[in-house]
Amino acid sequence: MDIRKVVARNLRRTRRAVGLSQEALAEKARVDRSYVSRVEAGKVSVGLDTLAALARALGVAPSELLRDG
Repeated sequence: MDIRKVVARNLRRTRRAVGLSQEALAEKARVDRSYVSRVEAGKVSVGLDTLAALARALGVAPSELLRDG
């Protein structure tokens, strides 16, 4: 299991499901839009605080972004 790919897939799927653009998610989570893009591409590892902020902005538990499968 590549955790970056798991988070990338879950972040992208969840963001689309709630109808947010990368820009809107970035604004709500207070991160840069290009960072959201890099996370969704699996290019960067996400710190715990940022994972929590992204999850909060999406209205899900952080564990939802880490779930494999």
